[in-house]
Amino acid sequence: MTEYRNNARLFEGIDWLTILIYVALTIIGFLSILSTKYVEDDPNPFAFSHEYMKQIMWIGISWIMGFVILLMRSSIWHKYAFHAYGFALILILMTFFIGKQINGARAWIVVGPLRIQPMEIMKIAIGLTIAKVMSAYNFSIERPKDIMHIGCLIALPVLLAILQNDTGSGLVLFSLLFMLYREGLNNWICIPLIFMAVLFLSSFMLTQTTLLLSLVAVLYISMAMMNKIWKIAIRAFAATLLTSIIIFCLGLFINLSYYYSLLITCILSILVIVYYAFRTNMKNLYILAAIFTMSIVMIHTSNDLLDRMFTHQKERIVSFLGLKSDPRADYNVIQSKIAIGSGGLFGKGYMQGTQTRYGFVPERHTDFIFCSIGEEFGLCGATVVLLLLFGLIYKMLKMADKQRDTFGRVYCCSVASILLFHTMINVGMTIGLVPVMGIPLPFVSYGGSSMMTMTILVFIAFNMDASTRLSISSDRDKMIF
Repeated sequence: MTEYRNNARLFEGIDWLTILIYVALTIIGFLSILSTKYVEDDPNPFAFSHEYMKQIMWIGISWIMGFVILLMRSSIWHKYAFHAYGFALILILMTFFIGKQINGARAWIVVGPLRIQPMEIMKIAIGLTIAKVMSAYNFSIERPKDIMHIGCLIALPVLLAILQNDTGSGLVLFSLLFMLYREGLNNWICIPLIFMAVLFLSSFMLTQTTLLLSLVAVLYISMAMMNKIWKIAIRAFAATLLTSIIIFCLGLFINLSYYYSLLITCILSILVIVYYAFRTNMKNLYILAAIFTMSIVMIHTSNDLLDRMFTHQKERIVSFLGLKSDPRADYNVIQSKIAIGSGGLFGKGYMQGTQTRYGFVPERHTDFIFCSIGEEFGLCGATVVLLLLFGLIYKMLKMADKQRDTFGRVYCCSVASILLFHTMINVGMTIGLVPVMGIPLPFVSYGGSSMMTMTILVFIAFNMDASTRLSISSDRDKMIF
């Protein structure tokens, strides 16, 4: 059977407004890159050694890929979802053997003039794979075994990204938590997951003992809120603290610190929680126990993780938390904020930006391209770009709501989650609200891997939406006749 749509109804059902938003963003991205990298006295301005010429090539390839995807039958994405995940995983593993280290991360495979980032391919694969798993007949968002299955699918590439020292790309996959929440994930499971991220940042400021005590408190509060067992949770918390003190007193003879006394108590507490969950059939406690275990491992290994980080990465986080003022670590952010602030309401005009045109912002065409838009087009121009991006995200969510099957709904929502994370983090970086972590602005930042990945992500959703619209139209016609 052919994998292409019927020629008679080739472009029926396509949401052209959404595609127009996508095209507008890619054109804005090209013009911004041209503005930041164009040199007036260059004798050969159309040479493909220039970033803006490379970007127009990537945009052209991406548009062609998007056109081809629109011609495909929507059933093909479900059919080859697991194959895509396996392929992306193999490529990521290959980076440990033949990968090239760029900007401190061994996350690239270089083939001649091409540089491939397998983690970008994983963003497509993970969306399709999770959608296929969640669309299975026997899947339930409330069943701990199924949640653990989804968690493992996400955790594996995240772990590999951390080992590559490409933490930013790995964190993008955690944006799928929004999709899981929208699909019905228990609200109180989200709290300890978010707390794990807070734990990592807190490890720069607090001792391991303080972090572990905070984690124990969050554990029992979450347990009480999820199951409305406040009395049992309070007693368990008190018993945990008392047991840790007793172990500490007994361990004085062998110089056992309170941290290790508390750590032993936490391990015992996990066993008790699992036993209690088994006796009372409170299945959500299994998930809570698993998250608690991962958090303990994170706290215990936080020092080793920090040692693995490059100096500039630690300096950025420490500076972001306000623990140390370092103009070198903050240089990009400081110059970015100057550029955006100098743009005022309407900007300095196209190709008139001083901060971005003259190289004061080193990554002005990639991760910090938003500041060049803010400088040249001001608050109004930056707002237009954000409205386009959030408009695209909104359309993705509307597409998700209109899908007739779980697979399409979950996938479209996953795409919206990834786009939202990219946009929020990238803009947050440029104005100093989040640490710098190398997350590009979708369809705007320079880069072939990012451009093609984001194009494939959204055009698969466009393809699914078109098929749904055709199906609804066909059903309507049958009702009329």
